[in-house]
Amino acid sequence: MRAFTRIVAVCVLVSLALLGSVASAAPKFPEKPINYLICFDPGGESDITARLQQPFLEKVLGVKVIISYKTGGGGAVGWSELVRSKPDGYTIAGDNLPHTILQPLQRTDAGYKTEQLKRVYCFESTPNALVVRKDSPFKTLKDLIDYAKEHPEVVTLGGSGSWSANHLGVLELNQAANVKMTYIPFTGSGAVVPALLGGHVTGLMTYTTMAVQYKDQMRVLAVASEKRSAVLPDAPTFMELGYDVVEGAYRGVSVPPNTPDEIVKILADAFDKVNRDPEFQKKMQEMAFDLEFMGPSEYEKFVQTRRVHYEKLLKDLGVVK
Repeated sequence: MRAFTRIVAVCVLVSLALLGSVASAAPKFPEKPINYLICFDPGGESDITARLQQPFLEKVLGVKVIISYKTGGGGAVGWSELVRSKPDGYTIAGDNLPHTILQPLQRTDAGYKTEQLKRVYCFESTPNALVVRKDSPFKTLKDLIDYAKEHPEVVTLGGSGSWSANHLGVLELNQAANVKMTYIPFTGSGAVVPALLGGHVTGLMTYTTMAVQYKDQMRVLAVASEKRSAVLPDAPTFMELGYDVVEGAYRGVSVPPNTPDEIVKILADAFDKVNRDPEFQKKMQEMAFDLEFMGPSEYEKFVQTRRVHYEKLLKDLGVVK
């Protein structure tokens, strides 16, 4: 009996030793700096959000978070690079809707597929805002629409990327107002501002964040939300003015396909913790960002829901058959 007991004890000790060696052999995450890829120019919403998140993420994760840029194709160049990156959690990228849904649907050269992006967390959204320069002759949306009716395709509206929320906003407004205004895509919100202030476009279909940031240089004609923005209380909504235009962007973060679920969870938990930090929330709200709280599963389901919505919208707009 004693011999049997000793054998059992030895087996238990060996098992514990093996478990310990396996546990110690399992790599910890993260152990080195994380590359946070932004697919648009510096100064836009994706960049602003990442810069605000950076110190909070570093505190939560315990490693450096390095923000880098890969622009072009309305974000497609950066997302193409993401899906080809090593799936180890050390390369993450800002993920924008509707961009990452519509680009693969509408472009043969997108370089990635929507389902290749493994969703981690959706942290904010912003409605579209139609703005002109402060010295523009267009004081109201009616002024702009009336001019556009008399001068088809003369009015130019800049925006961030092709097949983006800004692009959709112009298509929707054209249909709702029965006008033809020309959409000019730029490589990000940061790039459209100089175009407007330099007089190269009539106006911008941008986001409320840009309208707030440049409120002394821009006039907001309308906001594409269901109710007025808390930080732009004097700006009417398109719906108030008789146009059914409600559109905006959702932003989150994704990783390459085949990234292990346990790494995705660590990253998602970190972004969620940052998003719930009162100091971070205050900074985001001051910049007119609406906070979202969607983890991996909920975010992926949301993407599928929005895909159905955008496909129907494009059909209604006559963009696709």
